Amino acid sequence: MKLKPLSNHVLIELIEEEHKTTKSGIVLPDTVEKKEQTRGVIVEVGPGKVQNGTRIPLEVKAGDKVLFNKPWGEDKKIEEDGKVYFLADEDDILAVIE
Repeated sequence: MKLKPLSNHVLIELIEEEHKTTKSGIVLPDTVEKKEQTRGVIVEVGPGKVQNGTRIPLEVKAGDKVLFNKPWGEDKKIEEDGKVYFLADEDDILAVIE
């Protein structure tokens, strides 16, 4: 996919969470745990936001594995070749996973 984010936006490829299994062997689907954050890998980053005439670079880079708040709107979700991507603001990223 060739998509270059602008400003302080990032393109994140969703890492599919594995289904959890209870001790008795019951598989729990993703819908059981409604969490607001999810994991992904940054594919592309924008150049950064301009403030007072100075461009402020992003703190994350392509290849970083991150924990982020999933954008609410379907308009920020992109599906291509069986993969799910989100176009999010840098502010939606909570942490870099090392």
